[in-house]
Amino acid sequence: MSGLPLREKLAILADAAKYDASCASSGAKGRNSLKSKGIGSTEGSGICHSYAPDGRCISLLKILMTNFCIYDCSYCINRSSSNVRRARFSIDEVVKLTLDFYKRNYIEGLFLSSGVIRSPDETMSEMVEIARRLRIDHSFQGYIHLKTIPEASDELIEQAGIYADRLSINVELPTDEGVKQLAPQKKPETIRVSMANLRLKIEEKSEPTLQTKRKQRFAPGGQSTQMIVGADATTDSQILTTSSRLYSGYKLRRVYYSAFSPIPDSSSALPLIRPPLMREHRLYQADWLMRFYGFEKDEIVAAQPNGMLDLEIDPKLAWALANRHAFPVDVNSAPREMLLRIPGIGSKVVKRLLEVRRYRRLRLEDVGRLCVSISKVRPFIIADGWSPGGSTDALNLRERLAPQPKQLSLF
Repeated sequence: MSGLPLREKLAILADAAKYDASCASSGAKGRNSLKSKGIGSTEGSGICHSYAPDGRCISLLKILMTNFCIYDCSYCINRSSSNVRRARFSIDEVVKLTLDFYKRNYIEGLFLSSGVIRSPDETMSEMVEIARRLRIDHSFQGYIHLKTIPEASDELIEQAGIYADRLSINVELPTDEGVKQLAPQKKPETIRVSMANLRLKIEEKSEPTLQTKRKQRFAPGGQSTQMIVGADATTDSQILTTSSRLYSGYKLRRVYYSAFSPIPDSSSALPLIRPPLMREHRLYQADWLMRFYGFEKDEIVAAQPNGMLDLEIDPKLAWALANRHAFPVDVNSAPREMLLRIPGIGSKVVKRLLEVRRYRRLRLEDVGRLCVSISKVRPFIIADGWSPGGSTDALNLRERLAPQPKQLSLF
């Protein structure tokens, strides 16, 4: 396998990394080589791989160090029993690829994960060495995200935090029962301890030292995690409950949901329970509502008796349709908390509405100028000169607002 050309290794290990979802680079400390000796930046823009919350396009070299793995997790394409083509980068090869891609303006940073080879410590030590060489030997100022291994030693995790902008530890599945069933070689309690230790280390390093009065640099982008959804019968309600606990318990920057699809090369592939990508999309929307819009988990899933999100419409619209007694909302007098619950209106629009109504009363046309689609908003608001009348309670309101299926064209 060591005889594979670098281009072939890149094709194999970049494709293998597509199942790692947690690669957004938001939260990184601003660094720019124009202000210091070295190369790279966390502030520029280039070929898109992911987006930061402020809308910046972040390009990352997203690869596995190797897709060899000693674990045999049922949901993983790279599990030890899988017959996928294997490859492994050396430390020098990852460093060279990162620098070459950056110098060609293809990327702004590195997202590095790996299968576990021989032992967690040996794998983690190689990943840390890659980050160290980039930072120290080559003065690389770009973004680095390391997917860490829960069983690795505390010393290695601490070193990783010194060089990386963000660290992530996968919880794997939403429930302990799911992990024990589908990834029996991994221990949920070990994962939680590692996440807790990482949180404590981030908090410890965020305090100024007595000598320098400065904060020590340690994973300034915080930690995130990823969970596989759809590999077992866990409901969306259970998934969101787990996410809420993770956010509060470990101060995560982000929980990433990775939709499971049956692996075609294996006769033991798990069954497909729900359409995976749309379910993943709805979970992200629900996650956003809990984090930034003041929704509780039980409110979001209450409209569906089976604890699952509605796949046909977004969670906010589903809530509004199930709680029509709360509408219409007067955009000229309602508090921010209620404005955030209007379908079709996001937090930026709410902020603008609050600013404008300090000086004059809002009309429907004013709201329409700020929204992407006024048709979704119209039945749920009262504005100066506008009232929805009985349309809020219309029996066919869902059908009118739900996106209609379209016949795609090949040309």
